[in-house]
Amino acid sequence: MASVKIPEQKIILCGEYGVGKSSLFRRFMSNSFTDATDRKSTMGLDHYGKKYTVGEKDLKLQLWDTGGMERVASITSSYYKYSEAAILVFALDNPDTFHILSQHLLDIVTYAENAKIFLCGNKYDQKSRVAITDSDMEAFCEQCHNLVSGIYKTSCRTGEGVEQMFQDIARQLTEVNRSKMELQNMEENSFQVEPGSVAEAEGEGGGCGC
Repeated sequence: MASVKIPEQKIILCGEYGVGKSSLFRRFMSNSFTDATDRKSTMGLDHYGKKYTVGEKDLKLQLWDTGGMERVASITSSYYKYSEAAILVFALDNPDTFHILSQHLLDIVTYAENAKIFLCGNKYDQKSRVAITDSDMEAFCEQCHNLVSGIYKTSCRTGEGVEQMFQDIARQLTEVNRSKMELQNMEENSFQVEPGSVAEAEGEGGGCGC
């Protein structure tokens, strides 16, 4: 019996250097955390796939990370291409990484215009140093004309909120896929010809006139 191919959904991490994108990637991949002092530098695009089940539907989230190359212009096209979702990551204890998100949002709508966008405030374990409030994040989403489909707060150090975020993203992408399939089926059905209609059409006025 042939195995059923699981849909793959490409997700990209976007944001300033140092906000924890690679730490999010590591939590997603192996549920682990590495301090910056112990981390080995890896330059180049990296990606990892993980299966999620939503209801009775399976899908694979394929998470992509820049590997510290977010400032290299040459990665732009390959990184954003075919993305189904993008996670805008900022550090909750660093307002500068939040206020520059509009530039990253512009990159997403320019190079991955069909991607669903999610907002992630990382380093939530630093609660005493949190500088960005829920109101700030909601205001940002309103200014973006509600392009953002979800707001999350995570801590890569403790793992808080990380898996819940990816489960919710998987759920939303499953709903998008279901809507696409329903629309495709409707379009296909609209082109179907009723049985006998062709023959009836040919029969009308189809005599040889003898």
